[in-house]
Amino acid sequence: MLQILNTAIVALRRNVTRSMLTMLGIVIGIAAVITMMEIGNGAAEQISSKIANMGSNVIMVRSVALQRAGVSAGAGSGITLTGADCDAILEGCPSVAAATPSVRGSSVQAIAGGENYQPEQVASGSADYFDVNEWSFEDGGPFTERDVSAAATVCVLGTTVAGALFPDGSSPVGRRIRLNNVIFTVCGVLKPKGANLMGMDQNDMVVVPWTTMRNRLARSGGTASTVSGSASHSRGDVYAATSVQLYPSRDATQTANYLMPIRFDNVNNIQCKAVSADRVDAAMEEIAALLRLRHRIPAGGEDDFELRNMSEMLEAMTSTSALMTSLLLIVALISLVVGGVGIMNIMLVSVTERTREIGLRMAVGARGRDILLQFLVESLLLCLAGGLLGIACGRATSIVVSSVKGWPVSPSAGAVAVSVAVSAAIGVGFGFYPAWRASRLDPIDALRYE
Repeated sequence: MLQILNTAIVALRRNVTRSMLTMLGIVIGIAAVITMMEIGNGAAEQISSKIANMGSNVIMVRSVALQRAGVSAGAGSGITLTGADCDAILEGCPSVAAATPSVRGSSVQAIAGGENYQPEQVASGSADYFDVNEWSFEDGGPFTERDVSAAATVCVLGTTVAGALFPDGSSPVGRRIRLNNVIFTVCGVLKPKGANLMGMDQNDMVVVPWTTMRNRLARSGGTASTVSGSASHSRGDVYAATSVQLYPSRDATQTANYLMPIRFDNVNNIQCKAVSADRVDAAMEEIAALLRLRHRIPAGGEDDFELRNMSEMLEAMTSTSALMTSLLLIVALISLVVGGVGIMNIMLVSVTERTREIGLRMAVGARGRDILLQFLVESLLLCLAGGLLGIACGRATSIVVSSVKGWPVSPSAGAVAVSVAVSAAIGVGFGFYPAWRASRLDPIDALRYE
């Protein structure tokens, strides 16, 4: 084997330029495979990271759309969830690690000293809000459950809002700001996350307790639910006094079976965090069963809530990224096949040029399998050398693309191993026929060649 390897190296060094040009097809193909794999892996990791920042095991519980005169008012318009539902989920669902209610509010104007800014998002929740959404703090800390119970005027700022209100770089923690003319005390600043999948700046937000949002910031009637059975305004405030009862009163059974939402106790949605990503389905089943029981929905009845989780989005985005990576790999593999054909062509030319050499080796005792092995080793060396150069070129190309275009790339040891294996397979596959043809030559005819 050492003699055959030495002979193959000597044969390849006879014409270095031709050997380098022969390897060029393999170099380009392997470099394309490495580059596409690293760019594809980087894109997939970026998508997974963004979804993880949004909460990969988060379950969103929302009210169903309200129908008015046969027309849907939009998702979440029928307010059927309460803060007590969130507490019940935490107590009765073992697969749920944390849960927070949320009340949707209108846009606010934030003012601090001589600076004012309108945040893109005003979120609300309980003390578990930051755990559910996987937020950590750059400065200060979250508000507490005591603040939520007291509807305290405390808030947490995103870095974009904090920078706009305090451009001098001073710490906002403990400072006071105004949100729609309500004085709030800043208790913390969130660590930056960047943009989400929709391109929105996740740092451009203010978070307040959901009770504070409900009682202080929400517009009048903006998040208030349907009037309960004991209305805050009597019918006499609207209609003239009359002794005639316009509608029949509900009896005890109807009141128990058809609960009316209690004014100011409703929330727009509940965010729940499963114990782990593999417990999301179990958590959704537990939440659905608990809410059906609490809302007294009979068997076969239509739910007045809906559940959504981020795993569906993660699967969709990951499959799309994998499909694009596969298409790019197919294009790269085509160039590998072209390089393999080039190697076969050059090896056939080499067999023709070295016919007398083959005849001489056979005349002094070389067997057919020795000739076969010699040309296979030459082809294999060409492809392996091209593969190593291609890996280096592909890695360098990925670094250049990342620095110039800013695209995320991720090195892949698997791609390197596959590239080496593919280059070796091409060397054996496309070099076998020329080697076999050389091993089948007749020694006498080969010595008479030319």
